[in-house]
Amino acid sequence: MKTDKLIDALVADRVPRGKTLRSALAAALLAGCLASFAFFLATLGVRADIGPALGTWRFELKVGLVLLALGLAFSLCIALSRPVPPAHPGRRLLPLAALAAIAVAIELLAQPSVSWASRLVGSNALVCLIAIPTLAIVPLVALLIILRAGAPASPALAGGAAGLLAAAAAAALYAFHCFDDSPLFVVTWYTLAAIPVVLVGALAGRRLLRW
Repeated sequence: MKTDKLIDALVADRVPRGKTLRSALAAALLAGCLASFAFFLATLGVRADIGPALGTWRFELKVGLVLLALGLAFSLCIALSRPVPPAHPGRRLLPLAALAAIAVAIELLAQPSVSWASRLVGSNALVCLIAIPTLAIVPLVALLIILRAGAPASPALAGGAAGLLAAAAAAALYAFHCFDDSPLFVVTWYTLAAIPVVLVGALAGRRLLRW
């Protein structure tokens, strides 16, 4: 049997019957997000000025960043679930890094330097650091359960990718509560809030995703 066919057979044996790993992960993410969405509505809720905010470029860019992170993290999670890892998997996140850098540059050029610090700190930094990891818990658990049916070459990396995906999903929810739309705030605090989720995913993956 050729190597690629052997790999496909290994993955097929561990994926839930009637589903591909991709569709199973998507279903797990959706289920986890629905639970987190219910918790979001019960505890945080949508910001009061969501109507006017929808017409601003900063809010639209914030949502665009978290949705791009969500899509790229999903792609990374799929890639790292296979028994042969892709070369340089981190490169899949380069479009996100590029968009974040452009957004920050635009903000720095558009605003006077005296306002940079206030826009960076914002008014919801602590809430952000708590809310995103909390909203990511259920999606992360759901993703790890499905990834156990895969055959990741590096369980830690696969778990970290699941953490990143869960954090991105949580950030997409939290973005509709957060009043801080400046790219300086979003790139800094959303990233810091995602780091513990990624670390927990990597640690859990190292233990749970071995095969």
